[in-house]
Amino acid sequence: MRDVAIIGVASGWGAQHRGCEDGPAALQSSGLFPCLGHAGLPLPVFEMLEVSAATQGREDLDRVVHVDSRLAMRVAAHIKDHILPVVVGGDHACAVGTWSGVRAGLAPHQAMGLIWVDAHMDSHVPATSPSGALHGMPLACLLGEGPDALIKLAGPAPKLQPQHVCLIGVRSFERGEQALLERVGVRIYFMDEVKARGFGGVWEEAVRYVTQRTAGYGVTIDLDAIDPRDAPGVGTPEGDGIAGEDLIAAVRQLHDDPRLLALEIAEYNPHEDRERLTLKLLRRLICAAVAGKERDE
Repeated sequence: MRDVAIIGVASGWGAQHRGCEDGPAALQSSGLFPCLGHAGLPLPVFEMLEVSAATQGREDLDRVVHVDSRLAMRVAAHIKDHILPVVVGGDHACAVGTWSGVRAGLAPHQAMGLIWVDAHMDSHVPATSPSGALHGMPLACLLGEGPDALIKLAGPAPKLQPQHVCLIGVRSFERGEQALLERVGVRIYFMDEVKARGFGGVWEEAVRYVTQRTAGYGVTIDLDAIDPRDAPGVGTPEGDGIAGEDLIAAVRQLHDDPRLLALEIAEYNPHEDRERLTLKLLRRLICAAVAGKERDE
């Protein structure tokens, strides 16, 4: 059983609304550690990254680059020390830091796979984005498309090869980002396919897909992939999503998979939560992945 480091990224500067920046602190104070303790695990380190006061008055891009650069350094160090990083956002712009860090922690010749669970494609570039929000661009950046400061963060672009990436649960997107992903050939499991085939079957196929000719794989989860009835406290809710229990069952399989490089869960907005439903689900997802079982109180 690997040691675990939980890294909170208290940044909402990639989104139109910054409520998600309070998600990591809400998790930290919620009793996650007793949950892991019940599973017989040593208490993990919980590191908190925040946007420095030195960036006050600067552009959102500068703030995101600042925190993502520090995140990438921490993740890369954990990868090299064989510690499992579990990153908790913050808005999903943190994904540039997380997966750039994983890339930096691997040998140059090693490829990594990535399962991206999300209601959205997160594959805009500035020219196609209606809002200009950076949390709609991280996958494009990791594929080598987007603002130069992000695509080259912590190392040369691209960080990901499209044949090693797949998205699950997509149901809200714009034509520009769809065109980018179709052009490079990323596999997309739209929500219609997930419902028709069942989440478990899609998940198993996705794991096989991202572990072909790779050194390992990661999983990034935007909580808006989950149906709002199960996870109302998210940055950008979209109806008709993945059932929370289905996702927990899939994530539980990560526990004993030595190929898992890192886990990331983003976009928890405690200000929009109801009866702590999303917080409890977030805790259960982490415990399921780290311990193979979950217990909440």
